[in-house]
Amino acid sequence: MKNFLNPLADRMRPEKLEDFLGQEEILGKDKLLKKAIELDQLPSIIFWGPPGSGKTTLAYIVAKKTKSDFKKISAVDTGLKELKEIVEIAKQNQRFGKKTILFIDEIHRWNKKQQDALLPDVEKGLIVLIGATTENPSFEVVGSLLSRCRVFVLKQLTKEHLIKIINKTIKDKERGLGYLKLKIDKKVIEVLAQMSNGDARTALNALEYASSLSKNITLENIKEAFQKSYLLYDKNGDEHYNIISALHKSMRGSDANAALYWLTRMLEAGEDPLYVARRVIRFASEDIGLENSRALEQAVSAYNACHYIGMPECGVILAQAVVYMAKCKKSNELYVAYGKAMNDVKEYGNLPVPFHIRNAPTKLMKDLNYGKNYKYSPDFNYKEKQDYLPEKLKNKKYLK
Repeated sequence: MKNFLNPLADRMRPEKLEDFLGQEEILGKDKLLKKAIELDQLPSIIFWGPPGSGKTTLAYIVAKKTKSDFKKISAVDTGLKELKEIVEIAKQNQRFGKKTILFIDEIHRWNKKQQDALLPDVEKGLIVLIGATTENPSFEVVGSLLSRCRVFVLKQLTKEHLIKIINKTIKDKERGLGYLKLKIDKKVIEVLAQMSNGDARTALNALEYASSLSKNITLENIKEAFQKSYLLYDKNGDEHYNIISALHKSMRGSDANAALYWLTRMLEAGEDPLYVARRVIRFASEDIGLENSRALEQAVSAYNACHYIGMPECGVILAQAVVYMAKCKKSNELYVAYGKAMNDVKEYGNLPVPFHIRNAPTKLMKDLNYGKNYKYSPDFNYKEKQDYLPEKLKNKKYLK
């Protein structure tokens, strides 16, 4: 078996524009960015896009293509000291007629003073800046620096893009997993692509982990690769969870006596009262919801009271809250509606917000058509007709 030192996602980075998938809006035929990279005439730019959309990969492609001196730093662990060192190198390069390109990953992590320090050298052309950020540059990059850069918006990769990346990785014997001769069904690849939510790095990280478990990659392997682990509260978990389940179901079934019994069992066994109070808060919305909006107020008040006075005095406070919940009229409409919305989020991933309901406080965002054609509800006596859901979920109903 090959012993790769670099993670799979790093090894599989495309090194040429023709191998780069996605972002056709900025890298298509005759597009400015593509021409600038091919001609090695890149201006100072900011790449803005979600994780795994290709910001860093594009910077590496520039590094391979350019004849300039390419420097890379991360704003997470560098500052003015490193910048000054690069500026000195850039001055040396300039004397020999060579340009310097500086790639700053996660540039939004730099504060105003650090970003301002870039200004004179970017403005003079001593440094060509490539900044990458997952945050809105209108808010996270100082205006004076932003005005000296072109902003390119990278979109989340599509499921189809990710499927191509995954298939290529499975077949690639030099950098990918081709040497393993993996067996993976087409449907499993589709699920992996869907679960990765437009993030190529996430997809390849999950694939790499799954391939370490078995050469025959199943849906279960993929789910395990994505699974998040949580710490259990109690080492003797079975009885702990059995009793909290009994409490919850007794309140749901409106049996105040049973609910009181199970509550007492937990508290007398030394259960953390705040744990129980948190469960009661959850119950107030999950099982009562809009049938009695004051249930949530009661639950939160009980939690605060338990926090203030502790056991054993707060036992009766929790008893009041639990009995109140048991006697309330029940409705799980909110819980069911939230579940339906959650399923859509999992199935469709991060669907884009319709442009007309996006906020547009900056010129850049207005130029990108944020907020265009939005109908201000009060002007229409709250009877305006416009879509608020993403296009794929148009007219979807979660509530009755």
